[in-house]
Amino acid sequence: MTYAAKPLRIAAAVVFLVVLALGAAWIVSARGAEPENAADSAVRDAGFDAKERVAIEAVVRDYLLKHPEILPEIVEKLREKETLAAMDGIQEQVATPFKGAVLGNPNGKTVLVEFSDYACGYCRQSVAAVDALIAENPDLKVVIREFPILSQDSVEAAKWALAAAEQGKYEAFHRAMYDEGRPTADAIAKVGKAIGLDIAAAQKAIASDAVRAEIEANRAYASQLQFDGTPAWVVGNTTLQGALAKSQLAEALEKSGQGG
Repeated sequence: MTYAAKPLRIAAAVVFLVVLALGAAWIVSARGAEPENAADSAVRDAGFDAKERVAIEAVVRDYLLKHPEILPEIVEKLREKETLAAMDGIQEQVATPFKGAVLGNPNGKTVLVEFSDYACGYCRQSVAAVDALIAENPDLKVVIREFPILSQDSVEAAKWALAAAEQGKYEAFHRAMYDEGRPTADAIAKVGKAIGLDIAAAQKAIASDAVRAEIEANRAYASQLQFDGTPAWVVGNTTLQGALAKSQLAEALEKSGQGG
């Protein structure tokens, strides 16, 4: 039987080998495995003999050279699949805020999650984009997950932010802290006084198990979602990283079915 007589099998093989190649590359980067070993084993398990493999690889190579535009699409689909796997079991928790740590409509059905750090300049840049989205969409709930990774000052600011949330003053603290600049001890104290925090109650809160557990949980979520910087975003089943324009965040909400 010739290969021309087996179009369906060749088509399936094309898809198989493209995915295999990308999978082998991932194995190399993530685990340090030999790509030849992984590929050889997978091809053998799929039932292709040596001659079939040579012919299929020629077809795949020719197709990809003629249609390189499909590679970004394949990579994106793989990334989406990896994100779905990473979200498994934590999606609801990630979208559920620490009580009071919300911007916009606390009862909104449209949800944007931001992992942020008060020492992060890109997070500061993102405040305007988030504010613009909130202004345009009265149903938008922005869940802020305190993810302090840049300094001990970041950690202290995150604790005070959560203490402010317990007093119903999270939004005021969040905005004022970014307006103030770097989260030094003096800056945190200045912001706390300016927004009228009960300082004694806040000091008790920042030492509490609840605040400590929230920051630890956010770090665990970030690790599972492979966030290695801030800001990072969760929109439905999609994750994004970096300072994004309002239009980019709006597009992500639209794609997730949550657009306003």
